[in-house]
Amino acid sequence: MAAKQEKKNHKLAKKIRARWQIYLLLLLPVAYIVVFAYVPMGGLVLAFKHYRVKDGIWGSAWVGLENFNKFFHSYNFGTIIKNTLTISFYSLIASFPIPVMFALLLNAMRGKRYKKVIQTVTYVPHFISTVVMVGLVFQLLDNRSGIYGNLYTLFTSSTAPSLLGVGTNFKHIYVWSGIWQNLGYNSIIYIAALTSVDQALHEAAEIDGASRWQRLLHIDFPAILPTTSIMLILAVGRIMNIGYEKALLMQNNLNLNYSEIISTYVYKVGLASGINDYSLSTAVGMFNAVINLILLFTANWGSKKLSGSGIF
Repeated sequence: MAAKQEKKNHKLAKKIRARWQIYLLLLLPVAYIVVFAYVPMGGLVLAFKHYRVKDGIWGSAWVGLENFNKFFHSYNFGTIIKNTLTISFYSLIASFPIPVMFALLLNAMRGKRYKKVIQTVTYVPHFISTVVMVGLVFQLLDNRSGIYGNLYTLFTSSTAPSLLGVGTNFKHIYVWSGIWQNLGYNSIIYIAALTSVDQALHEAAEIDGASRWQRLLHIDFPAILPTTSIMLILAVGRIMNIGYEKALLMQNNLNLNYSEIISTYVYKVGLASGINDYSLSTAVGMFNAVINLILLFTANWGSKKLSGSGIF
């Protein structure tokens, strides 16, 4: 057994020496993951302590599950969880299939020039910063000086009602502005998967009289189905991770009951409030991560049962 293991190690060392340039390139991303993903995990112990700066992480007193109980019994716990789940599932249901359909339709276009123009136009918004994007949303939807307000006044000769001041509109504005911003970028992986489709299949189907829609439905879509399944699993695994920057920037006193989510709550409790309860914010973040992990395993199990493909 030892001889067999030694032989495997020798083969591995031989492969590394033969391709040392590739392994050298891997050092930087591996170091990045270790430093920024694995090392900070030691800080999760704060969730079970009453952290005091003068005592440090390891010197602070243990309190067990007190921080979790504090969060679960807080007055706005139900609202935060409800808002997070509502926006997360809304975003998943609305935003996940649209890039898939966009990639399929773009791949079906005949004119390469128009295809490239459309790709470029849809990619650009992804690279706009969150602050600028929220500023654009505010400018467009302002009921007095924005495009929405001006058009409403033009056709009705009256002042438009405020969309940004109605709390129930928050989730719609948040989700659909995100879809517009990330449509082109999220479709890249599906477009790449479609390039691997054997054109002989399309030629044979066209000879048999299949329409472009039938070829898209029976050739292109099955070709990207494994990729779609994996991306769906990953999306479900991130379902509770709503970016706090955009939600925080879009918050106001009128929509706070609909826009307060876990990530913004963690930021406010840990950094933005006068209390700076690092232990509570760590506990909330850990709770969020555990829920994501459970959803990831559940989605992977369901995908393997239904389609036979998964990420592990």
